[in-house]
Amino acid sequence: MFQGSFKDVTLHLNRMGRKVPKGENPIENLIDVIQEYDQCDVVGVEVLAEFAKTGMKPPLLSDMEEISMSNSVAPSPMHRGSKIQEKSQDFSIISQVSRRSLNDEFDHSIRSPYNNTPMSWSASNSAAFLKFTPSRLKNEQKVQKPASQASPGYYTYSSEILPATPTPHSSDYVVDESDYLTPANGTPEHLGPKFSNSYIGETWILMRRNFINIRRTPELFLSRLMVLTFMGFMMATMFKNPKETLQGITNRLSFFIFTVCLFFFSSNDAVPAFIQERFIFIRETSHNAYRASTYTIASLITHMPFLALQALTYAVIVWFALQLRGPFIYFFLVLFISLLSTNSFVVFVSSVVPNYILGYAAVIAFTALFFLFCGYFLSSEDIPKYWRWMNKISTMTYPYEGLLMNEYQTNVTFGNNDGVPITGYDILHSLHIGIEE
Repeated sequence: MFQGSFKDVTLHLNRMGRKVPKGENPIENLIDVIQEYDQCDVVGVEVLAEFAKTGMKPPLLSDMEEISMSNSVAPSPMHRGSKIQEKSQDFSIISQVSRRSLNDEFDHSIRSPYNNTPMSWSASNSAAFLKFTPSRLKNEQKVQKPASQASPGYYTYSSEILPATPTPHSSDYVVDESDYLTPANGTPEHLGPKFSNSYIGETWILMRRNFINIRRTPELFLSRLMVLTFMGFMMATMFKNPKETLQGITNRLSFFIFTVCLFFFSSNDAVPAFIQERFIFIRETSHNAYRASTYTIASLITHMPFLALQALTYAVIVWFALQLRGPFIYFFLVLFISLLSTNSFVVFVSSVVPNYILGYAAVIAFTALFFLFCGYFLSSEDIPKYWRWMNKISTMTYPYEGLLMNEYQTNVTFGNNDGVPITGYDILHSLHIGIEE
């Protein structure tokens, strides 16, 4: 279909008469064009291969639809002129020659010859799974239609030769089909999937692509950074200088639980991000372009510095304004791991739901359940025994208890209850939070 540089894809499509819309990926647009021609009932993908080789411009699919409709109501051959019959006879000869040439010259597929099951190249509406097969088998049946049913307008249009179209040479690029064929001797050591790059090479390539995507669409990162910065200043002004009373202790506990909720709920905007690229991920991994594990590792490494910057910005603002206790690095790490875990959870939910609407509903529902059983409303000892397992799997339990342990793991007095001093260990003990280092 195309051999050349990525920069030439747009020019190739323009010569074909398919202009790439502004802002769209030309390779994605080329794949869509190939799918449209493969699913057309009149022509197949052979016209695209012929265009890449000789410059013979393929017909527009809109014209093919009109031809298909006109064929369904075409008059009988008795009423056709002699010129039409001559063109039909000529087409019958041309179709036989072109079919032989297609069989000889265009069968360069990397698919295994042991799998000859004819299937169509299409994506179902309910799930983004792809089924690939050479469409040549399907189009051979199309070519075998009676010549009298062909429209002469198509041949006049498709005979336009574009001299400026680059013609690929077979010596420029050679596909090693031995990497994709099942061994004849049946040795098991070569039956696994083949990948073009090494594990580290795949990870590096995907990291570069992720950084390019972040640079092109920085809105998701910047919007979350602005939210955390604004909320940091708001929290620093609201919970500053708590009173040494029971209400003051409650206010400080409210600050910690709100911080945890802020970090978890702020990551919900990542739900549509993976859903939008999930189709690309399935298509590329189904062709062994890369491993799913390298995709996960590359995404993790790519987003870690941005998540760390978001957590550090919020931590610096509230730490010095509220004069929090404990090691600052521990406070920062708890916030950073909270962002990392909630982003991982959001991506997990996005990978199993069909659309972003259900993704939002599932993420919000689970986050609310985790908030309910984190230990703020009811301590772990007060939760009924048949619901305590929710406290263990709640992703909010551990950052909430970690922040409290970092703040109150001391004998310093934080308030008084009828003249009785309340230390940090007393607060942790009342909340049934461990005081061990």
